[in-house]
Amino acid sequence: MLEEGSPGQDAAEETYASQEESIEKPMSLNEHRLNSVVGALKSSGAKTVIDMGCGEGKLLAALVKDRDFSAVSGMDVSHAALERAAQRLNLDRLPAAVRDRVNLIHGSLTYRDKRLGGFDAATAVEVIEHLDEPRLAAFERVLFEFAHPRNVVVTTPNAEYNVLFTGLACGKLRHPDHRFEWTRGQFRLWASGVAERFGYSVHFTPVGTEAPAVGAPTQMAIFTVCSRPTKVDS
Repeated sequence: MLEEGSPGQDAAEETYASQEESIEKPMSLNEHRLNSVVGALKSSGAKTVIDMGCGEGKLLAALVKDRDFSAVSGMDVSHAALERAAQRLNLDRLPAAVRDRVNLIHGSLTYRDKRLGGFDAATAVEVIEHLDEPRLAAFERVLFEFAHPRNVVVTTPNAEYNVLFTGLACGKLRHPDHRFEWTRGQFRLWASGVAERFGYSVHFTPVGTEAPAVGAPTQMAIFTVCSRPTKVDS
């Protein structure tokens, strides 16, 4: 998921994603991550879910297969990513009853959009690290203030774990488009601030096998609404 969806960036994103996957593949981290997110959503009782920055639709495919989820939507800024998601989901060949449960939305994650409202839960899986840090505030308001689902699941790399990836040079990020990769402390500080500002509680779960001193390769925050935010001017 790149923040802008030009053809050149779409091609670069596909290449970068392959590079990141090759780094994480030996531990099947992507599969573990998706299973952890699905598990968190099921535990929350969510029936309708929007995946923010859905990319090529791997999480959407897992959710569509599960009858616990009655409506599944994915938003991405990249037209090419949405086309790949449609292919992965076989949208043109799905039975009507299944097809009616799925919706793909083209849009930016940093602009208020009424189509994001009304979902039980939202996910942002390996998304925030693709945003320039100054734009995180806009993303936070779009998701936590305006859309304000009951539950939000966010995952992001744990920068401390990077030293254990044999295919990753010292000091390099896992994906060339990552704007940052946070330590566990940095992620907790950000997520706790978001929860406080927008009326959520939050708890943290490691994803992947934890290693001494550096933790797990992926960190996950699960937000649950505990109050309505103060109304702001449009």
